[in-house]
Amino acid sequence: MADDTGTGPRANASDIPAGGWVDRFAPAGMRPYIRLARLDRPIGTWLLLFPCWWAVAMAWRGWEDAWLFAAFGIGAVVMRGAGCTYNDIMDRDFDAQVARTRNRPLPSGQVTVRDALGFLIFLLAVGLGVLLTLNGFAVAVGAASLLLVFTYPLTKRITFWPQFFLGLTFNWGALLGWAAVRADLALPAILLYTGGVFWTLGYDTIYAHQDRADDPAAGVKSSARALGLGSKPWLYTFYAGAVALFAAAGAAGGFAWPFYAGLALGAVQLAWQVKDLDMDDPKDCLAKFRSNRLFSWLFLAGIVAAQALAGRMAL
Repeated sequence: MADDTGTGPRANASDIPAGGWVDRFAPAGMRPYIRLARLDRPIGTWLLLFPCWWAVAMAWRGWEDAWLFAAFGIGAVVMRGAGCTYNDIMDRDFDAQVARTRNRPLPSGQVTVRDALGFLIFLLAVGLGVLLTLNGFAVAVGAASLLLVFTYPLTKRITFWPQFFLGLTFNWGALLGWAAVRADLALPAILLYTGGVFWTLGYDTIYAHQDRADDPAAGVKSSARALGLGSKPWLYTFYAGAVALFAAAGAAGGFAWPFYAGLALGAVQLAWQVKDLDMDDPKDCLAKFRSNRLFSWLFLAGIVAAQALAGRMAL
């Protein structure tokens, strides 16, 4: 049963790290904004960034493209921060009813909606500056993502599958990264993007299991609620679909065996996530969710090694 009193067993379930670098080093006035942008919890930035890096590495033409890794790194930090700030503005009433989120800056009253909107505008302006460094086709592709960015927070109100819409949003970088290098969209990028949607369905369903007890009372829908304790077969299916589509992207791009070796190691990591997952333990759900960073590095290493073997990227 959900604990909404703030005094029961889930009272200390806040997702805001206590005693971390923000509390130790950041000025008090900056702390709510750091937490709005989730700078203290970078896993979401990594999950937004890796599809960009995978696509840049797959579309790679030469070292003249290396700056894109840094550009997308900055863009991921800023746009993840903007997305989280907008999400918190839209969900502040829901967040106040969920143990994990009730201490976030908006529901706890640390910042006002007006201040959060000003911060959002600042982040979007920085993100636009990064986007405008890309070619014109990539700028158009990047601008198109805003439709998803601003509609995703609404989906948890109307469907039990907001994780699908998050997948469409978070993996847009697979299209944008390819477009930034090649100024077009080709089959490998489309397959990479589609695989990313399945990957997100897996990892964000795991993440949503943290709030499965609180979400019904708050009126929040999720795939974790839809699938319940029968989620594991679906998680295997989502991850298998992701791996199959990523492999198809490699085949479409003519990549050599290191691509598939990296992906195979990543697939083992994904299978471990599901097998070892305790859906009734929020801490374990969060740990398995965060472990997708390891999958992402393994897959990226395979792409880079395949490019190196082909003579296009020296290690």
